[in-house]
Amino acid sequence: MDWSNVTAEELVDALKEVEWTTPPRPLLEFFQKFTTPKTRAKWSARLKCNFYYYRTNYFILLTLALVIALLRRPLGLIAVIFAALSIGCLNDSFAAAVSERMTKAIRKISPPVAAKLRPPVSTAARGRPLKGTVYICGKDRRFFVVGLMAVSILLWFLASAIYLILVSLPLGILSIVLHATLRTPNLKARLNSFREEFRAVWRGYSDA
Repeated sequence: MDWSNVTAEELVDALKEVEWTTPPRPLLEFFQKFTTPKTRAKWSARLKCNFYYYRTNYFILLTLALVIALLRRPLGLIAVIFAALSIGCLNDSFAAAVSERMTKAIRKISPPVAAKLRPPVSTAARGRPLKGTVYICGKDRRFFVVGLMAVSILLWFLASAIYLILVSLPLGILSIVLHATLRTPNLKARLNSFREEFRAVWRGYSDA
């Protein structure tokens, strides 16, 4: 995959469609080799490649930055959980997994209610959501994303932690950008990119 030709929109779409169960990369690999990109084009390609390859590590890093800043704010820590769920629901497979587990839990309590939570159209094929609108318990996942984030902000406000968030969040994002800028993509990252590209093309043929 030539990351220099990948747009930001395509990168976001790839992050939405990739499997959320991908484990984080080992720490030895994460901190293995750092160099400065020589050109802006190489910097842009490296940034996108590392964002995709180390996505789970960056998600954990950002979450840890918020947790450390809010150690003395229990209510703020609960808000971090809601914020993490909100971000996670932007991923198609994570949203589908959440919807499935919530529906199963509701079905055990009230099958008629669970039946009403079915999406208006089929959104899953072979365990993977189709492109387009993704539903959680029959509702557009955007309602859950916005709702969970709104709860997070409210809890941070009640915990008087807005200032801490405004400090720790930019620091966490800055550390991610610095790592993505300086971490040299290795052969494993390139092979992983080609493998994911092949899977995306294969899913496209399968859905067709």
